[in-house]
Amino acid sequence: MNASISSASAEIIAVSQASRPFNVTIEPPGSKSETNRYLMLGALSNGISKLDSPLHAADTDLFMDALRSIGVPIECAESSANIHGCNSRFAGGSTVNLGDGGTPTRFMMAIATLARKPVVIDGSARMRERPISEGVELLRALGCKIEYAEEEGRLPVRVGGGRMPRGGKIEVGRTASSQFISAILMLAPRLEKGVDLFVNSELLTSPSYVELTLYALKKWGIPFDVLRNESGQITRVTVPHFDLSSCAVAIEPDASSAVYFLGAASIVRDARVTIQGLPRLSRQPDAACLPAFVSMGAHEWSGPNGMGIEGTATLNGIDVDASRWPDGALCVAAVGALAKGRTRIRGLETLKVKESNRVQVLAEELTKMGCRVETTPSSITIDPDFTTARPILIDPRGDHRIAMTFAVLGLSRPGISIGDPRCVSKSYPNFWRDFALLTDSPR
Repeated sequence: MNASISSASAEIIAVSQASRPFNVTIEPPGSKSETNRYLMLGALSNGISKLDSPLHAADTDLFMDALRSIGVPIECAESSANIHGCNSRFAGGSTVNLGDGGTPTRFMMAIATLARKPVVIDGSARMRERPISEGVELLRALGCKIEYAEEEGRLPVRVGGGRMPRGGKIEVGRTASSQFISAILMLAPRLEKGVDLFVNSELLTSPSYVELTLYALKKWGIPFDVLRNESGQITRVTVPHFDLSSCAVAIEPDASSAVYFLGAASIVRDARVTIQGLPRLSRQPDAACLPAFVSMGAHEWSGPNGMGIEGTATLNGIDVDASRWPDGALCVAAVGALAKGRTRIRGLETLKVKESNRVQVLAEELTKMGCRVETTPSSITIDPDFTTARPILIDPRGDHRIAMTFAVLGLSRPGISIGDPRCVSKSYPNFWRDFALLTDSPR
């Protein structure tokens, strides 16, 4: 990619169009969702746990630093991490800042309830705006000591420093985020009564991420029971007190990052992308958005070494429910902006409380391109318009996924530049290096 990043304080990267089909193999970094879950489980376990191919990026590095600050030694190599678990309690007595990391912040709030001395947990200005009150109330219901350090319902919070929480029964409904539910389920084995979690609504928020957490518990050897309704939706999860042993796990490539390369292949005729090491039936939620690209007209394949997409002559708009893969919906929207006909994506309730209000930002930036966009609190509808080709500068609002989304569009639509390109370091520090293969590599 003949892209340039200026040396000015407000950096910009200009995205080059793909002048020909490409055929590349990409191996994204380790899954952010898996890395964060296994870091927490490793910290809660006895002995030394080993993670192979964990993600080393802003989110996970800050989480590791936070764990170290409460007394969890973690040793990192280029493609591995060793976590020295601290049995049932942590030293604590520190102040940690998790930046923009929603998952690390919420996981840290749960794990710090086991600290002997209080831990103050804070985040970026954006993270201070994101919801935590539902999770605070759930943790308090389990006997956890947690209080707001400044403003009610917002970071920073002061956690731990009291008696060990005992656990017990709690009820959850539709929440702003599923991350606290995942954190509580992983904390449960260390609580005297475990956790008996009842779902008092028709459907959990982001149930696919709760399913990923249950898969992580199973992989770690932690027993649990799940009750489901006739539709297969979770109605109750019981995780008993259990003595966690160390474990060794291999982490898959990040499906949420792979999506952007799959989307890129979808919009360039005869282009092919192979995602090395990512199984077609990955448990990562965003892997499930692959059928959306196929419904639009792309071709998919899978094999023993990964899976991939090939672009075709025509893309058509679709109407799709993205509630099980909301982060992947951004790239599907980008492909929809280049398709024939209207694309409507539903199930996006959680996107307004991410690193940015993603539905709003997506709508504003697509409108700059000339698309006609309509939004509701849970959906976006895109009518492509190919008549406007003036140069535009995308402001990702510090959101890594917004920057990646419009990088994909820049392969087809001329004149797209991305401000603050380094925001991708939150999840994919080498994104621009790998993305350059799509325009620098011959077929």
